Amino acid sequence: MIKLPIYNTAGKQVDEMSIDPKTLGGEVRFALLKQAYVITHGNQRQGSARTKSRGTVHGSTRKLYKQKGTGNSRVGASRVNSRKGGGVTFAKSRTRETLRTELTRKMRRLANRNALLAKLVDNEVKCFDRLQFAAPKTAEFGKALSAVGIDRTCLVALAPENRNALLSARNLQSVDVSRIDQLCAFDLLNHRYLVIEKAALQSFLDETCYDAAEKEVA
Repeated sequence: MIKLPIYNTAGKQVDEMSIDPKTLGGEVRFALLKQAYVITHGNQRQGSARTKSRGTVHGSTRKLYKQKGTGNSRVGASRVNSRKGGGVTFAKSRTRETLRTELTRKMRRLANRNALLAKLVDNEVKCFDRLQFAAPKTAEFGKALSAVGIDRTCLVALAPENRNALLSARNLQSVDVSRIDQLCAFDLLNHRYLVIEKAALQSFLDETCYDAAEKEVA
């Protein structure tokens, strides 16, 4: 069992949470995490690169000079690829869909859990008992992060209804915010620390336990 300390906003440990590694994949699968990271990163490409071929460049198709008798080189139209302003020989015409690759559903879910397990093993998960604010206060949220020793990039995973905490964290430097139901391996691996509320973490673990039980039944 992994023992995860629970802190309050003052940085004092107030509780401890036991997490079974089996619910998160049992062991860190580095090959799967790399595959999930590369695929997600590649799918973020816009795929909007375009170049014009000879047929799409604006201009006449008339032969510039007669074949013989002018003293000029033998050339065709002004749109040929060998002339300045002409078309490109192998024009780019890819779309975003042609660049997209996907993981299977089971691999994607396992990668998300396994990324969290990797963070837990490396002691890079900072869990708070409550991250509730009466009003959006960026300074207070920053003090809470400093109290638990966060000095690098971090991802804050919050419940959708915790809007004040979201507004408090989004203006901090090197801090990104994500909903707990949208937590993915790419975001976890792209940040040094994960900051999460105990209730939000428990909901994520309960969902993964349900997935594991469903898999056993199947």
